[in-house]
Amino acid sequence: MKIKISLSVSIITLAALAFGVSSAIAKSRPNIIFLLSDDQSTYSVGCYGNDDVQTPQMDKLGADGLIFDRHYDTTAICMASRANIFTGMYEYKTGTNFFHGDMRPEVWAKSYPILLREAGYYSAFAGKFGMLVEGKGLCEDDFDLWGGGPKQTDYKTIRNKSMVKYAEEFPHSTLSYGAFGRDAIREAVKQGKPLCLSLSFKAPHRPTQADPRFDHIYAGKVFTKPANYGRASAEGRAPQSKQGRQYQRFTDWGYDNNYDEVMQTYHQQIYAIDVALGMIREELEAQGIADNTVIIYTSDNGFICGSHGYGSKVLPMEEASRVPLMIYDPRLKISGKGLRTRVLTGNIDFAPTILELAGLPIPENMDGNSLIPTLNDPTKGGHEQLSLMNTFGPDATRAMSTVDGRYKYTFWWYGDESMGPAEELYDLEKDPLEMVNLANNPEHAPVLEMMRKKYDQGHNHLKTEAVDYNGYQRYVSIFDRELPLDQKEIIPTKPTKKKAKKTKKK
Repeated sequence: MKIKISLSVSIITLAALAFGVSSAIAKSRPNIIFLLSDDQSTYSVGCYGNDDVQTPQMDKLGADGLIFDRHYDTTAICMASRANIFTGMYEYKTGTNFFHGDMRPEVWAKSYPILLREAGYYSAFAGKFGMLVEGKGLCEDDFDLWGGGPKQTDYKTIRNKSMVKYAEEFPHSTLSYGAFGRDAIREAVKQGKPLCLSLSFKAPHRPTQADPRFDHIYAGKVFTKPANYGRASAEGRAPQSKQGRQYQRFTDWGYDNNYDEVMQTYHQQIYAIDVALGMIREELEAQGIADNTVIIYTSDNGFICGSHGYGSKVLPMEEASRVPLMIYDPRLKISGKGLRTRVLTGNIDFAPTILELAGLPIPENMDGNSLIPTLNDPTKGGHEQLSLMNTFGPDATRAMSTVDGRYKYTFWWYGDESMGPAEELYDLEKDPLEMVNLANNPEHAPVLEMMRKKYDQGHNHLKTEAVDYNGYQRYVSIFDRELPLDQKEIIPTKPTKKKAKKTKKK
């Protein structure tokens, strides 16, 4: 009998010690929550200067943490941007975008969700996954808790297979993701593991469907149009940028004659995300882990919303490629001071940042930089230049840009009988609305030459690092400033996207 009692006590003691070690490990590594909206412009957030909108939780997150004023999505479209975020690499290294191809498993193997789960994090994902991995599909088996869905997902929660249990209380999907986040937090605490939670909201992606419980927020609201609103502000834009659906959507989506109603729905959808953010922060407090949880909030791309007489995203203009970013790490001295930073950052920086937060090494293949130096000192870190690229839509709209924090240069390679290759140069400090193209101004010739050289640095990286599949070698040719037009590969890339078959478990 004594032996049995002793054995039982030993088992209990070992279990307690194991739980204590597990809890200690969980406390020594921060929980990481990555929140991603879809198609959200800086213009939609109060702390970015718009008094017309109500975003109290986003504003509080910014005040508690750090607001990034020069943050760009290196590809301004959802599938490619999500691949950038997961892997910390430029699009031409992920090999992933619409009409190009799905991500290869060896690329996904070095993504932050995989690496953190392997390191012992409780890994959870919900919302729009936005891409497929060859042989794995949506990758739901790579997460401990799954609430994701294919393609665009649905605003009706009940139509999202993995989220059905939330449908009765939250029939609109936006708040269902807040509820999923609460469950992920509780489960990680229960298991004594650090949490890596990634939530990808469908909102405010079109076709629009706002949660009716928030109809009162902007009822009858008249919104102030930005100073660069309308077709009169498009005169200096390169003709190539007007060849795609972005130019057509100014009228097709009602920005021209139904602006207030369109923006009411847009901002109402974002308000629901704001409420979901509040749900998550409230649960962190309830579980006692708020002081060891880093929250990152951003968007996969911006949205043009009528500026320059365009709609949608994709193009390299500020409204489409520059997005909100707020990061709150309660462990840092800068927290709670309402600070902002103007260092240049991109969506390729998230994976290395998350890995460093978790105490993990950053793979050499990643192009991004960790944002932790900037979080410690808002004047430090960032990039000297970032490349922005579009490989989606008609050939004329496919372009590559470079931005260095003050200036933005774009090379439009396409030419036909009505147009030739074109350049754009904007001084984003003096002209943040991009109203004056300086590329043909002799006074700015030195700046133009400087930005061409920075562009060429980005192109050289493309030339040496682009994958040899899914059509990316083509961009080495067409984005080369020096190569004559008649020597470029001008035949449009044929769609190669295909459904990935999921490998069955054995």
